[in-house]
Amino acid sequence: MIAALYVEKGGCYYGLPDVDPWDEERDARRYAGPWPVVAHPPCQRWGRYWRGSPYAVARGLNDKTKGDDGGCFEATLLALREFGGVAEHPADSAAWDAFNLMKPPRSGGWVMADWRGGWTCYVEQGHYGHFSRKPTWLLAYHCPTLPSLRWGPAERRLSQEAIDQFGYEKARRRGVMVGVGGGGNDKERSATPLPFRDLLLDIARSVEIV
Repeated sequence: MIAALYVEKGGCYYGLPDVDPWDEERDARRYAGPWPVVAHPPCQRWGRYWRGSPYAVARGLNDKTKGDDGGCFEATLLALREFGGVAEHPADSAAWDAFNLMKPPRSGGWVMADWRGGWTCYVEQGHYGHFSRKPTWLLAYHCPTLPSLRWGPAERRLSQEAIDQFGYEKARRRGVMVGVGGGGNDKERSATPLPFRDLLLDIARSVEIV
């Protein structure tokens, strides 16, 4: 059995015979084992726009605190270290600095994350079906054989509509995600592609606790 932590209710981790999904209502911070985990802790306060939207920041409307995720990432790290498994966060997440984790190279490959058995890597979910490149950092514990992933940059996808409206260079600068949804919590932006979900589950299934 695998525990899927911080997942969307009714989402892609539901309905699988060997997965126990923990949505917001169950509160994954309370997870106490015994199974390995796949974790998607909230990332809004750890990313580039942790203060809020540029509009809110420019007008002094934000009252956010960097890293204020209610203890979700800390609880994820404790669960990984005790029960094993893998977590994903956006590339360049400030959580790595906050918890003294070493950052992976953008070229790819698993590297040591800490001196407690953690490993981390940079991978783009565009290789696994996401509509954008979606740069991601993974963090794994108690996985003796970590898989080789599809390293390097994924294909940049720009809609013809965006190219027609802005021209190629401006559309490229704006990025594919600009035209999808209205915020960082949008389902399409945060959705986990099924091939990537299956990859994370396979990593968690490889856990061996000595």
